[in-house]
Amino acid sequence: MSDRLDQLEARIDELRAGVRRAMRVKDTATARALRAELRAAERSWDTLVTGGLDGSPRVPDGAPQGLVTVREQAHQALTLLGAPAQPRLIAAVGEAFLGGTLRGSQLTSLRRDEERSFASSPYGRPYYLCAALTDRLAPARGLLTVSTWPLERRMVGPLSPRVDFLTCAIAVARHLSPDPRAARLLARMARNIPGGAAGDLGPPDPDRVIEAAANELAVHAERDTRDRADLAERATSQLDDRARLFGGTTLITVAGAAATAANGGAPTGPPAGPYVLGAPDKGAGATAARTKTRNTPTRGRR
Repeated sequence: MSDRLDQLEARIDELRAGVRRAMRVKDTATARALRAELRAAERSWDTLVTGGLDGSPRVPDGAPQGLVTVREQAHQALTLLGAPAQPRLIAAVGEAFLGGTLRGSQLTSLRRDEERSFASSPYGRPYYLCAALTDRLAPARGLLTVSTWPLERRMVGPLSPRVDFLTCAIAVARHLSPDPRAARLLARMARNIPGGAAGDLGPPDPDRVIEAAANELAVHAERDTRDRADLAERATSQLDDRARLFGGTTLITVAGAAATAANGGAPTGPPAGPYVLGAPDKGAGATAARTKTRNTPTRGRR
């Protein structure tokens, strides 16, 4: 196994260097192909290291939890779930399945740290914990994803929150372990799926949860896939690499920053908010009216 790991690690390093070279010369097609190959190599590396027993990323037996960083614990939980998730769910999965010690509050600033790392050294890490993107191509509040996922999976359309919840429920049911914390997590999720929970108060049936979630998922999946593909196409054409991972800037923010810069750094105009182009300035209109009144001669005056 050691020889295979060494080969994979050498290949991963080679692919990362290739991606950086392609991005420097703006060869996006080559970069996209190399990144896809890089993701496949990283998945093979993960499978080889964890043994591939059940497809879930696990901390090696006997490894002290203090040596597993918050970032890595979050990555393991998101990989198990396979969909964008909120910090509280990530922490619950880490605790129930991976023996982690995550708290939701620890993940609050993690995305900002990841963005700073990417800005200082683009693609310097095998993966980044990044934001899900809304239909405005802005970061979705409180949703974390993994940069190696396809862009479509990191987008959030109108049906995506429900689709992602069902996807996570299926993943939790498939990886259910004897740990009572895992059963409690699945029970909470099953209560929010029609037909997912039995009438009694006993432990949830994983097969029942999977079937109920899959039935509802079939109703939403086609439209959600189409919506996400449309959003991903927009993100690809409108955003640079950094914004595709961490979200773009809204038009209002851009307009406010441009106005501030044009004014020498001093804020201008009313507080930030949506403006309608061509709308009359009532203050300017009133000033002009007063000026016209003063300059107009009074009738009958000689």
